[in-house]
Amino acid sequence: MPKRTGLLAALAALPAVLLTVAVSSPVFAADTPAYQIDLAPLNDSGATGTALLSLRGNALTVWIKSEGMVPGQPSAQHLHGSTDGHDFQCPDNGDDTNKDGILDNTEATVHYGDINISLTESGGTDEGSGLAVDRMPVADAQGKVSYKRTITVGQDVVDHIKDLHIVQHGIDPNDNGKYDFEGAGKSELDPKLPQEATAPTNCGVVKGAAVGSVPVGGVETGGGAAPDGPSSGAVIGTAGAAALTAAGVLVVARRRMRPTPVPAVVKTGDAA
Repeated sequence: MPKRTGLLAALAALPAVLLTVAVSSPVFAADTPAYQIDLAPLNDSGATGTALLSLRGNALTVWIKSEGMVPGQPSAQHLHGSTDGHDFQCPDNGDDTNKDGILDNTEATVHYGDINISLTESGGTDEGSGLAVDRMPVADAQGKVSYKRTITVGQDVVDHIKDLHIVQHGIDPNDNGKYDFEGAGKSELDPKLPQEATAPTNCGVVKGAAVGSVPVGGVETGGGAAPDGPSSGAVIGTAGAAALTAAGVLVVARRRMRPTPVPAVVKTGDAA
């Protein structure tokens, strides 16, 4: 049997999810572990998602795919927590200490810590960009957010990456499809913004161990969002560690097959 025919036969015997990973990911970086974060809803938002964090030296790549966000509205998002070893965790609705029915960011920060990195699509990523809603990703018409960016971080973040976690913000308690002051009043962080724009919508902590290697080079890095579909890094997170254990086989297969280019998709939208 010719070598190419044998290779295709071997690939056909693999589970479909592994074939998806093989075709969509040009190269697997065996020395680049990914830490998975599952985003759970806050404020009865129903917003969920999956995120991956990977480090190559001091380059941190963040993938996020979430759904249940407010359609057409920007989603402020951050890595929260400290790099001093403090064990911050995600809050729950019971931490609404003033009992006004909204878990605001001030109440939640006690549990998930201050902003460490602002996950903007472009420009600065420091704490000062935390409310830069004009540079945050915008949910599509179905309330989905796709994000990927590579950021240079300090050694403290590298050393304590598992102490950090992701929070996305933006809720719609009055169900009118936009951020307004009628739903929950003014934000305690900035009275020029509605509380709906800054209250947390979901939160997730880094899982205990790396889930496996991650693809590099398959999606443009920088301010663009990751495209929907199997080329997104978040697919690796949902595929799970079991799929990633086949990375060695898939690398060999990948080297012998020409990749199908996948254009990056950049989502834009109006700020709140």
